Amino acid sequence: MTHPAILFMRAIAPLPLPWLRALGSALGRALFVLARSRRRVALTNLRLCFPHWSDKQRRQVARRSFIVFCQTALDRAWLWHARADVARRRLHLTGAIEDLTRPGAVVIFAPHFYGMDAGGSAIMQQVARAGSLLYATQPNAALDAWMHEGRARFGDVIPIARSAGPKPVVRALREGRMLYLLPDMDLGPRESVFVPFFGVNAATVPSLPRFAKLGHARVVPVVTRMTRQGYEACVHPAWERYPGDDPVADTERMNRELEGYIRAMPEQYYWVHRRFKTRPAGEPPVY
Repeated sequence: MTHPAILFMRAIAPLPLPWLRALGSALGRALFVLARSRRRVALTNLRLCFPHWSDKQRRQVARRSFIVFCQTALDRAWLWHARADVARRRLHLTGAIEDLTRPGAVVIFAPHFYGMDAGGSAIMQQVARAGSLLYATQPNAALDAWMHEGRARFGDVIPIARSAGPKPVVRALREGRMLYLLPDMDLGPRESVFVPFFGVNAATVPSLPRFAKLGHARVVPVVTRMTRQGYEACVHPAWERYPGDDPVADTERMNRELEGYIRAMPEQYYWVHRRFKTRPAGEPPVY
């Protein structure tokens, strides 16, 4: 039996984009009021990362973040189910696109902005190159299969389970596939290093420099912004002299670069995630 959420997303896929965005806005405003624990997480993250902001400013950004979260969630309806020409019209790939297409292995640093799925779809639809992506398995098999199908809708994409380890990832890179990597979450203490994120020590898996080194790949950041017309996936130039010889320093640079991207659109970053749930030894929890 098809999951009700999938049926709902298929049903709303043909709706005009302004209607979907209005529905997402209403859901986001309601969620900000009702989801108290997630609201607390977002406000705590913003307090730690932007201590110079007023409480009013942090609350405004958090509320807007909830709205964008819901709007981008509903946008997966047309992203994964609307006609291909509709998706292409709403997905704009800009910037240093040649750094994705020129010869050599590529690891795409795709931070957790809410439009991350749209950015991946824009690349795979508009860049003639095979790709791969890491994913976390969903508990519900039907939803897991639906998400796989949606993310692999355009182009030649191989989903790789995070639990499979590094070997299939490195193999994909050496086969010439781009790797769409989202390494900026707190995945727990295993294999993580503590590096500053907005001045706060944050457990971060050094997978970006590790995969870049193992795959002999350049790192190309892609930052996706939700717009009124759809999404803009901006390809930033490949980082020079990256990775280096120190994975901790490389991971610290990743967070430092990410901070600049976030400052440009803080309301679109994934603040609902408990980014600081893993604390250094002896430090109290923050949530």
